[in-house]
Amino acid sequence: MRLPLTLLEVFNAIARDGSLRGAARALDVNPSTISHQLKALEDQTGTALFIRTTRTVSLTEAGRYLYQRTSPAFEQLETGLNGAKSAGQDASGSLKLAIPEFAYTLLMREGLARFQKRHPLIEVELSISDAMADILEDGFHAGFRLGGFVAQDMVAINLTGALRSCVVGSPAYFAKHGTPQTPDELLTHNCLRYRFHSSGQIAPWQFQGPDGAYSVDVKGSSITNTQPASIELAKQDLGLTFTFRDYCTTALQDGTLTEVLTEHLAPLPGVHIYFPREYRQMVPLRLLIDHLKAISQAGSNSKL
Repeated sequence: MRLPLTLLEVFNAIARDGSLRGAARALDVNPSTISHQLKALEDQTGTALFIRTTRTVSLTEAGRYLYQRTSPAFEQLETGLNGAKSAGQDASGSLKLAIPEFAYTLLMREGLARFQKRHPLIEVELSISDAMADILEDGFHAGFRLGGFVAQDMVAINLTGALRSCVVGSPAYFAKHGTPQTPDELLTHNCLRYRFHSSGQIAPWQFQGPDGAYSVDVKGSSITNTQPASIELAKQDLGLTFTFRDYCTTALQDGTLTEVLTEHLAPLPGVHIYFPREYRQMVPLRLLIDHLKAISQAGSNSKL
């Protein structure tokens, strides 16, 4: 049986105000409508809900029972409706993000703490995984990916410029095994590879030549599904790895790793955040996007 919510709303308005005319004013309807709907509810319940005299309207025993049981529900409905109107309209609330490891490392690892210190009422939940996420089905507000190709009902916003890739190894490895001068020479080296979570495929080692982009089918003794692990193995002289250059900035500066084949590498697409169109005006999400853009811009300027 469907609940007569409209009739119950009228009943609660009468009980709160103590008069049919007052309920009509509160609900912005004609007094005759209020009287008609009250009669319909009393017909459905099979009992009188109010005692009406020329001067007062008071609850019957049945009416008092009904009011005690239904008025909290209508208060909750009103609270929910008001909450829905304000949700996402100020710097508070929750923000659920599906974020791959590379996006966390490049943008969030240092940026999240600053964001939450600036906006302490925004609760940020991160699901860190390189597996492809269906953000709608999984209940996320936004996700991150390389490049801006997304479904038609999604919005993608570029957060970074093009990213640089690199092939790196330790000085000790190069001293023992030599330094490759062309990408094809990687076929004689131990290459530490990465396997995608979702597809299960090995990430290609891509390069740029006179005829365009191409990949080299490298081999090696180690495959991981996390690039920082491959970088750590490279630092331990095990082999070479292909990764984001920004992953290796510190190691390249302190000499722990050395990059090779730089003239053969092509830029990678920038990091994009994507989300449903309906979230375009969501304040916590807009604040995060502006914050991450500022971090990226500051990082770009520091490299000039």
